[in-house]
Amino acid sequence: MTIVLSTLNARYAHASLGLRYLLANMAELQPRTRLVEFVIGTRTADIVEKLLAYAPAIIGFGVYIWNVEETEKVVAMLKRVAPHIRIILGGPEVSHESGEQAIVALADYLITGWGDISFAELCRQILDGPKPLMKIHSGLQPPLADLVLPYDLYSDADIAHRTLYVEASRGCPFKCEFCLSALDKTAWPFEADRFLVELETLHARGARLFKFVDRTFNLNIKTSLKLMQFFLDKLAADPEDPVYAHFEVVPDHLPDALKEAITRFPAGTLQFEIGIQSFNPTVQALVSRRQDNDKAAENIRWLMAHSQAHLHVDLIAGLPGEDIASFARGFDRLVELAPHEIQFGILKRLRGTPIIRHTETYGLVFDAHPPYTILATSLIDFSDMQRLVRFARYWDLVANSGRFAHTLPILLGAAPFARFMALSDWLYAQTDATHRIALERLAALVTQWLGLQGHDLQEVDAVLASDFARQPGRVQQKEHVASRKAADKDKARAGQSAVPQRQARRLAAL
Repeated sequence: MTIVLSTLNARYAHASLGLRYLLANMAELQPRTRLVEFVIGTRTADIVEKLLAYAPAIIGFGVYIWNVEETEKVVAMLKRVAPHIRIILGGPEVSHESGEQAIVALADYLITGWGDISFAELCRQILDGPKPLMKIHSGLQPPLADLVLPYDLYSDADIAHRTLYVEASRGCPFKCEFCLSALDKTAWPFEADRFLVELETLHARGARLFKFVDRTFNLNIKTSLKLMQFFLDKLAADPEDPVYAHFEVVPDHLPDALKEAITRFPAGTLQFEIGIQSFNPTVQALVSRRQDNDKAAENIRWLMAHSQAHLHVDLIAGLPGEDIASFARGFDRLVELAPHEIQFGILKRLRGTPIIRHTETYGLVFDAHPPYTILATSLIDFSDMQRLVRFARYWDLVANSGRFAHTLPILLGAAPFARFMALSDWLYAQTDATHRIALERLAALVTQWLGLQGHDLQEVDAVLASDFARQPGRVQQKEHVASRKAADKDKARAGQSAVPQRQARRLAAL
């Protein structure tokens, strides 16, 4: 009687760490348990067919904000064609507000919270009795020392082709109300030496890309230094075989000892994800975020000047109490600090997060469907929120892509948010799209925009050519110039209008 653990990952490169924890802690049931991962967008019937091929008695699904709607379809079909199979749900999306969720109504059992040992125990009860009387089970939180670590369950194919997620700790001591970690009481560390043994084994098997899912990597500096020393030792042992590590760091906590270690990493080996979220102290207080903004800015500036770490810094639009002008000031401040990427996020209402307490006071309106994106607030109406959504997408295409590194400063000038918002509005007017814009077409549109702003097109061509020359196999200078000439013809046909005809847009894409 087989047990299947399954989930739908956002993309193939993501390997589920959570399911591997469940499998590692199945004890005597592990030989009977199979791990079967899919990718969102896969046809529901194909998923069901593959799951039924294992003739399972139990299927456990990991449910997340990105896969809940598709997983619901899978569960519904399973209940139609194989109603005898017991379905167990778990994961953050179904751990809160479960009473109103259709997927929970369809399933047989639900484990909320930690499932590492509770899943196996529920399976024992289903298979061997006594049969569980309750549908909803609160997951037990064991001491981390009691958990079997899952890293040997990464296959050779995972190591060769996928991102390996690892964690040196769980939980978070901070209470930011937009984050599920606000519900944690504290952060719990795994025993450092035990965890390092697992990293050593993964490295020996060929793993070179490690993404830490810890919320607060630099909370315990002693542990942070141990982990960084592990990677520095590997780099020193063979500089021609580099490792890459991704950490999420608290922005206002970089003591000198950690800075010294960071400076020793060569380019291309270290990435920091830094959550600023907002530079507005009033907004920070509203959402219970503690942050020394000046110290955070100082640390970002230091990292850019003295380290070769790649910085990915987050801002969130749509927080209660923040209008567009306030967000713009924070965005401009962050642009001045010049991190490599600014992740412009839009607030989402994760189930269970305390952000909901501001709904009435600040007029928060969220999409009823995942990922529950904010649609409007008392300070930002729906139309302006959609402009921000488009800004975020175009920012990814132009700024975060790295394809316009030399052109970007020309686009932003001395007023980055206002200038890029104007570009964003104009791009949307030209394309009526935020996705599937070919790079050649985007280059032509950027050129046309800069021309409309009074820039010399020959100088723009030269700057864009220097950007594209660094991208072998992508847009070449000759192709870009051809696109620019098409844009010039388009502009001549349309006069000085900022909204060209549909056919003119097609010509610009040639």
